Amino acid sequence: MAQQLGDWARTHTCGALRPTDVGSSALLLGWVQRVRDLGALVFVDVRDRFGLTQIVFRDSPDLVVAAKRLRTEYVIGVKGTVQPRSAETVNAKLPTGGVEVVAAELRVLNEAKTTPFEIREDAAVSDDVRLRYRYLDLRRPGLQANMVLRHKVALAVRKYFDSQGFLEIETPILAKSTPEGARDYLVPSRVHPGEFYALPQSPQLFKQLLMIAGMDRYVQIVKCFRDEDLRADRQPEFTQVDVEMSFATPQQVFDLVEPLMQDVFAVVGRDVARPFRQMPYGEALARYGSDKPDLRCGMEIADLSTLFQGSSFSLFAEAVGAGARVRGFVVPGGARYSRRELDELAEQVKAGGAPALIWARRTKDGGIQSSALKAAGEETIARALETAGAGEGDLLLMTSGAGDDASKALGQVRLTVARKEGLLKPDEFAFTWVVGFPLLEWDEGEKRFMSVHHPFTSPVAEDLGRLDAEPASVRAQAYDLVLNGSEIAGGSIRIHDSDLQRRIFQLLNISEEEARHRFGFFLEALQYGTPPHGGIALGLDRMVAILAGENSIREVIAFPKTAAAVDLMTGAPSTVDDRQLDDLHVAVRPAKSGPAGATS
Repeated sequence: MAQQLGDWARTHTCGALRPTDVGSSALLLGWVQRVRDLGALVFVDVRDRFGLTQIVFRDSPDLVVAAKRLRTEYVIGVKGTVQPRSAETVNAKLPTGGVEVVAAELRVLNEAKTTPFEIREDAAVSDDVRLRYRYLDLRRPGLQANMVLRHKVALAVRKYFDSQGFLEIETPILAKSTPEGARDYLVPSRVHPGEFYALPQSPQLFKQLLMIAGMDRYVQIVKCFRDEDLRADRQPEFTQVDVEMSFATPQQVFDLVEPLMQDVFAVVGRDVARPFRQMPYGEALARYGSDKPDLRCGMEIADLSTLFQGSSFSLFAEAVGAGARVRGFVVPGGARYSRRELDELAEQVKAGGAPALIWARRTKDGGIQSSALKAAGEETIARALETAGAGEGDLLLMTSGAGDDASKALGQVRLTVARKEGLLKPDEFAFTWVVGFPLLEWDEGEKRFMSVHHPFTSPVAEDLGRLDAEPASVRAQAYDLVLNGSEIAGGSIRIHDSDLQRRIFQLLNISEEEARHRFGFFLEALQYGTPPHGGIALGLDRMVAILAGENSIREVIAFPKTAAAVDLMTGAPSTVDDRQLDDLHVAVRPAKSGPAGATS
């Protein structure tokens, strides 16, 4: 039976005691990590989120018997005296490893069933089991350290923005559905039958309204919701640092965010050099095959098109003749790759839509080998190796494609090679601003233009003259902050003119009636003296995951969902009873495919 805590109050956490505490009394409260029964002596490791301390039961036969009954994950309290460990038992791996507590009193505050898995870092347990028992998984020191890190990052963010004159202002969670991109999560209204709220995908319109309201500088650490397919860096609910400034320019946003990154990375003791590199969107695609370039590994993609113009190698010559590009990158030391490894990379290139992967390398004796040596000739291959900067022992990988398609296909191979070669070091941080995005992109399925970022992004001023005649050529005043191949922030200068906002809606094939229905409140607000403004949203989950060295944001979220948007611990989403549905005026019908859906 569990004992009561009574008037016991801990004097130290389980990670606090040091040799300077020898001789003092200590009262510790925590979970049993391990019990070692040596007969007349029983050693018990007690754990809390601050650390672990060894307790010795030896002086009282009754205490020794009581200690022998302890099991892992029991919650206990111990009073005793701090003493030094003997030289041969000092544990240098633990901050508390130089001392132990000799128990004088023990209280068993709660017993515990045998846990589904051991509470230790190296326990072999599936992700599903971990998520099913997340409250136990969160007892692991690694996850607890991630939660501490997340707290410290959020605290650093708040302190920084407060020092810069920003106000943290909460925006509504129950809002109007204004879908343009990902699907909204809808919440049926009980008091307004057949009508719905939406959970916000971001506070975008609200933060712009705050600029109209004269708040000047707004920030919020806010939960957002998007009903979309999940990946390692996405969850249906996520947290972002939402920022908006009146009278902002892109450079002012950059100058605001870069010192913030210095403060955030100082949390883990890392220095961040600034200013960050700024890279045009077109350059990112051409040289790295991605608008989220990972700059840690080098291996930039080069344009080799002119080398194959009119060459005997018909695959590339015909592509160049038709206006396509030939691009390639060098793998330092990659000449050692086997044919099987090269074939695997070739399959990846084809999966990326490219016709073939052509490889070439210089051997140690100065010779040249290539998958296209016979068709292209040694002279052409030699010039390609030289132009790309491939030396002895290096490997050149090439493919062709229209526009930036060749670079995009090679970009995936580049990252595969970088991981294989160990070039993506988790303790190295490479920031870059990607700028100059197109404002719009054509959606073949929808047969209309779509916003690359969102429909409230301002075009570049000098491109406005082409907005009607050449909309695809218009650049946006948009910017992404990329870190190690991950987009950790995105923002833009916003449209502050109601007429321009209406023109953008027209280009997006949003009728005036539909615009009034979805955004009428915002279009009206723009007419009451809207200052130029802009901002950015930083992904808190992604930032903390990178700082923690985790591959998935699930490892830095206390209670995440699975890739199927399911909470295995609580069983959400779940059915509800008919009475609740009746109250909401909602009927449920089977979906044509996938899970059942609710409709009014």
